[in-house]
Amino acid sequence: MDFTKIPLFQRMTDRLGWLNARQDVLSQNVANADTPGFIPRDLKPQSFEEHVKRLEPVNPELTSPMHMQGTVPVKKGPGSDKEKDPYESAPAGNSVVLEEQMMHVTETQTNYQLITNLYRKHVDMMKRAIGTS
Repeated sequence: MDFTKIPLFQRMTDRLGWLNARQDVLSQNVANADTPGFIPRDLKPQSFEEHVKRLEPVNPELTSPMHMQGTVPVKKGPGSDKEKDPYESAPAGNSVVLEEQMMHVTETQTNYQLITNLYRKHVDMMKRAIGTS
């Protein structure tokens, strides 16, 4: 059975790929912590909202004339339009903050472990469902 054709597994595989790429970018940031003028980089966060926008819309069906059709306005959190400026500059003249980078590395590692555990659990569930556990 090819799990890559199942949308759930496709999303998990995409997420694992993104986390791998982010780990590479963060390791470059840490490696260049003493490079003068180096600006740390990070990947654009994956957005569930953007993924849902790419899917075909699902319109609710009114099963009774008494039902109301409405929409929920999208609310943005405070400061969501602002980009974060480096708040600290190292003596070497760059803006790499090792503590911040290590927090990102830890977050990435935790998310990677979460996704691999989810992947494994879903594979086990599929095996059990088809009777080959």
